[in-house]
Parts: sequence; C-alpha cells; structure tokens
Amino acid sequence: MESKKRTAVITAVGGYVPEDVLTNDEIAQFLDTSDEWITTRVGIKERRVLKVEGSGSSYLGIKAVEDMLSRHNIDKSEIDMVICSSNTPDYHFPSTASIIARECGIDGVPCFDFQAACPGFIYGLQLARGLVVSGVYKKVLLVAAEKMSAIVNRNDRATMPLFGDGAGCVLIEPGEEGLGIQDAILRNDNSGSEALILRAGGSAVPATIETVEAGQHYVYQDGQKVFKSAVVQMGDCSVELMERNGLSFEDIDWVVPHQANMRIIDATAKRMGVSMDKVMVNIEKYGNTSSATIPLCLWEWEGKLKKGDNLILTAFGAGFTWGSVWLKWGYDGK
Repeated sequence: MESKKRTAVITAVGGYVPEDVLTNDEIAQFLDTSDEWITTRVGIKERRVLKVEGSGSSYLGIKAVEDMLSRHNIDKSEIDMVICSSNTPDYHFPSTASIIARECGIDGVPCFDFQAACPGFIYGLQLARGLVVSGVYKKVLLVAAEKMSAIVNRNDRATMPLFGDGAGCVLIEPGEEGLGIQDAILRNDNSGSEALILRAGGSAVPATIETVEAGQHYVYQDGQKVFKSAVVQMGDCSVELMERNGLSFEDIDWVVPHQANMRIIDATAKRMGVSMDKVMVNIEKYGNTSSATIPLCLWEWEGKLKKGDNLILTAFGAGFTWGSVWLKWGYDGK
C-alpha cells in the first residue's frame, strides 16, 4: 500500500499585543506630524507598546504561547522544538526561544532564534516544514516576537509612527491529508542593506559611547527605497508562486500580507488580482510589528478560517529579503 505524502500543517495559533495603546494624536504631541499625515501615508491609526519594566520580546512570545495553549487542546510535553523569529531578541544570547520555552514549561527540547527581518515568520514556516516533513521532529512551535519600540528613535519622524510591539505563534505538525504548507518562494539579494538597518550593536560596529550618541542603535529606514522594492517584490513573488502551482485569484481564500504600509498591501492585492475582502489587514490597530505581523493576522482571523482554505502569505524586509508561502489551512477556526 502506497504511503501518503507527509506535509507540515499549522494545527494551532496564538497571539498577543500589549495593553498600552499609542495613538497618532499622542505621537503628534511630541513629533512634527499628525493623525492625517500618518494615516494617509501608511494606514496606521495606533500601535501597541510594551511598557512592562525589564521585559523584552520573550514576554510577548510567552503571552502568545500561553494564549495558544489555553485555547487549543495541546499537550505541551509533546512539543519537541521551539524556534523564534525576532529582530529584537532579549539578548544576543541566551536565545529568546529558550526563555519562552522555560517560562511556558516546555522542558528539555532544542530551542533557537533566527533572524530574517520582517519575512522571518514565513522563513520560519519553511524551516519548520523541513524539520517536520523529514520526520526528525513532530511538533515544532514557531514564535515571532518583536518589541520594536525598543529600537525606534522617539524623535525620528520617519520611523517612530510605523512600528508596534506584538507576538504570534503557531504549532506545526505532520499531516497526511494534503493540508499545510504546499510551496514557498524565499529570496534575498542584499541590494538594500543600507536602506533598512540597525547600524550598531553587532560585531561589525560594537556599542560605544559614540555609537549611542549618534543614534546608531535605532532602526534607520530609507522609506522611499523600501517602499518601491516592497511594492514590486511582494506582488511579483506571490504571482510567481500562484502561476507555478496553477492557482488563479479565484482559488485564493485569503491573502496574508506583511503589515508595513497600506499602500503596499493594496498594490500586492491588485497584482495578485485578489479583492480586498480576501486580504487580512490590521495595520490600522497594530502598526508594523515586523515578523509578528503575519501570525497576528492569522490569530485575529482564526475564527473565520476553514479547513482546506488556500492562503498566500507574503512579506518583504531588510536586506532586502522577501518571500511568499502557499498553504492549505489545517482546521476549522474556533
């Protein structure tokens, strides 16, 4: 009897955003900007900010995992790997994944962080896919946790309004029903390495008094260059993925785009030929939470998702790095 093909399936999702809300009007009190200016250009009305003293991205990730565990019938002793996408890890080491695992009572399993800028979550899906389909691991917990408020310059009008804090997570397991991750395209050309960068704090430019005074530990972004590349790459990559799998716009139930700019989201949907009622959008509430934006969308829309739904996930970020994933949703929303 021929064995069925093993796939990697999302079987649960969790999410968390901090309680503290920072509105555009509040930002306008200390920056030369306005609610109208921010809303018109990027589509953001407010974002969440983690204000718990001494807490980093792991705090957000722990809350997201706890949300997932509390709402889904999961035996956490069966989770055999924890991986975390974060551009804002608690520390260079130990890993944020290991902190999340310890605090959530997931003991004795391999844990590690990885960093792929804003597309980190979809890179993580492909990584987890390989681990699960190979049979080496059976239940991989993928977390994306970002405390972007820690690396944004409060006085920078170009970046301060864009980012927020949050975390999302998914559990990925093997399946034999043809559900789960079907295909992915992941790319990086590093042509924009200077357009979106955290210049200091790594081994190339270690922290000094001078780097701190120069503001080099805050995110720098050339907004126009990033925008122009993202508009092209997210749409083109998603269309390439659809074409090589024989998918039309009618086959797609949901598009889940990175939440960086409403105009980029609109352009991506148009390029794919998909109407906006099939596109998950929560940028107005949470802003850009970097690699956490896509799982936060899955978390928020979970109740509307049906087993077998075709989803295209797509993101673009620093490097430049970008990609798209096609997956079939693994369960009816709850």
